[in-house]
Amino acid sequence: MRSPRFRRLCATALLAAGACLLPVSSTATAAPVSCQDLRVPVTLAGTPQTMYGKLCVPDGAKTVQVLIPGGTYNSSYWDIAYGGGTRSYRLGMNKAGIATLAVDRLGTGKSSKPLSALVTATAQATAVHQVIQTLRPRFAKVIVGGHSIGSAMALIEAGLYHDVDAVLVTGLTHKMNVVTVAPVLANMIPAPLDPQLASRGLDLGYLTTRAGTRYTAFHEPGPNVPGAIAEDESTKDVFAATEAVDTLLLTNVVIPFTKLITVPVLMVEGNDHHYCGPPLGADCATADALRIAEQPFYSPSAPLSTFILDGYGHAINYAPNASVFHQAIATWTKSLS
Repeated sequence: MRSPRFRRLCATALLAAGACLLPVSSTATAAPVSCQDLRVPVTLAGTPQTMYGKLCVPDGAKTVQVLIPGGTYNSSYWDIAYGGGTRSYRLGMNKAGIATLAVDRLGTGKSSKPLSALVTATAQATAVHQVIQTLRPRFAKVIVGGHSIGSAMALIEAGLYHDVDAVLVTGLTHKMNVVTVAPVLANMIPAPLDPQLASRGLDLGYLTTRAGTRYTAFHEPGPNVPGAIAEDESTKDVFAATEAVDTLLLTNVVIPFTKLITVPVLMVEGNDHHYCGPPLGADCATADALRIAEQPFYSPSAPLSTFILDGYGHAINYAPNASVFHQAIATWTKSLS
């Protein structure tokens, strides 16, 4: 169940719209923000690698969110340039006084490019764990969060290492709609065969989306905004096929990492036909319905809160009204005792 404090915070929210939303304090928007590139040494299967992240810290911030992007995305997903900042999750959190560290998963962006066969969701979670160790004691609270397979990595990290104060899950439930996910995967191509990514020197186990397919794959039923979709196409990245294996096992409850989590969890979904709705997805009709559907997969010691952003599909940071759920997450973050 939601924590009593979170329920109180949501009591005056937009209940008619099914949202638990409070405005972020206007005084928080004035805090200066400093950003820096980090390259953190990590190990993967005993070999040295580097995980890149962009750390942005408002003055006085004591809480940091470590953010893991989903498959075929990189850290730019958390700081979308299109729309003058209205779709930038990073900017929304920083304005609320919350620090962010958006990472590139191994194999993507500015992080190391190991052999794809070595890159699993669990290996990525272990690399993120090593990054998190560098953030204490600078930050009193560390939240690990993700999108899609990045959410699976956040859940694995929290379940295995118990080094965070809360977990943020977006674009993922425990009930994958395989009938909609399968066509997306079938439409992937090896990154070396993609003109946009061929120069990276990746092996054939790294996959990306075929040109012109991202709206159908990640944005439906949201509006098809040409500028936003062009931004998504221009910043697309890769994922290793092996990352999907333990993600599938987690979302189908074969490996029960979420039962090991002992800190608060916030799950945010859109109208995402990959993880919500018939025939196989979770019930995301309302925030309460989603909480009831997902609570059995978590430990009683991990309070679960839920939020639904209506009107968009899987990649909800691209929603024209993304700031609505950004504000809700900022409110939840500040409610953590």
